[in-house]
Amino acid sequence: MDKSITKILWIIIVFAIAMGMLESAVVIYLRDILYPEGFEFPLNPVRPDLVWTEILREVATLVMLLGVGLLAGRTAADKFAWFLFAFAVWDIFYYIFLWLLVSWPESLMTWDVLFLLPVTWTGPVISPLIVAVTMMGFALLIVYPGNGKSDPAIPGRKIRIPRLSWILLISGSVILITAFTWDYSGFVLEKMSFKDIWTLPQSQVHSMVHEYVPRKFNWGLFSLGEIVILSGIFVFWKSSR
Repeated sequence: MDKSITKILWIIIVFAIAMGMLESAVVIYLRDILYPEGFEFPLNPVRPDLVWTEILREVATLVMLLGVGLLAGRTAADKFAWFLFAFAVWDIFYYIFLWLLVSWPESLMTWDVLFLLPVTWTGPVISPLIVAVTMMGFALLIVYPGNGKSDPAIPGRKIRIPRLSWILLISGSVILITAFTWDYSGFVLEKMSFKDIWTLPQSQVHSMVHEYVPRKFNWGLFSLGEIVILSGIFVFWKSSR
């Protein structure tokens, strides 16, 4: 096992844990402002400037994690792997710090708002954690391929992610995103049509949206997405042996 790769691994772990702590602190402050009696659905109305600030914060977080991958990796596959690894560690420790600091979530089945782009993503806490563990495993397969011919210690090594893997990984990711947005999007479309979203007064749209309370997570779609992604990881593993 290449010591330089292991050193990068631990540096990224420490960085991602620190990012997880920072993220949890920001969310704790937001919840203290918006939900002084405790976070729960339906969501309280939020000023437009705060919504845009939150969206920009999420984008900035992704840029920071992507920057870690670009700096740490030597090849395109390495850069992608380190981005995945940093993202996974950050996400896991975000929830760990929330639980340690404010005893939330109450359980792994507690619902959370996961993301805001392009629409609101929601799901039980365990669902993004499953995805994070999958990302972490795939990243480690890339940076530690486990054979002499493509060992990280050999200069000029070239780890390639096959086209079939990319097709499966992207397809699985789209399915997962659909699963995360399924319940919220279904609720919105029960209240209004696509045309209404763009033509009704924004105050009326926001009023209806803020009535949303999670109902049922689409575990079928989620499981399908995970299976498709794991299939893509398996294709990569076979090709790198």
